[in-house]
Amino acid sequence: MNQMEVSFSASLDNENFARTTVGAFLTPLNPTIDEIIEFKTIVAEGVSNAIIHGYNHNPECMVVMKVQIEDRQVKLIIQDYGKGIENLDQVKTPFYTTAKDLEHAGMGMTIIETLADSLEIESVVNIGTKLIITKRLKDNG
Repeated sequence: MNQMEVSFSASLDNENFARTTVGAFLTPLNPTIDEIIEFKTIVAEGVSNAIIHGYNHNPECMVVMKVQIEDRQVKLIIQDYGKGIENLDQVKTPFYTTAKDLEHAGMGMTIIETLADSLEIESVVNIGTKLIITKRLKDNG
């Protein structure tokens, strides 16, 4: 198994860093362009949710991202130690959001769920949220 872990300040400026890091880490597996785009989109949605909803844009807080690869199965974990999610059932409902003033709000988890093979959400109010996302890369042989 190959794995990595990075942590970064909860600033939207770091969303691109997170996307690029995952893309670079997957490169040795020779993924398709579509697979890279899908992973970058998943990372963007998960990281921005941690920053916006978990930490309310507080750059003093840290987002932790882990990637594990085993036999083309990719497990991505995005974790914050922020305010947590009160109602886990609602969070997967399209257009549900706690930030109603944001354009396109409420689609992040739906997008992740659509692009990934699986999405698990673990959350405890005032402790934080962990997204566990899995997606298998196509065999390129």
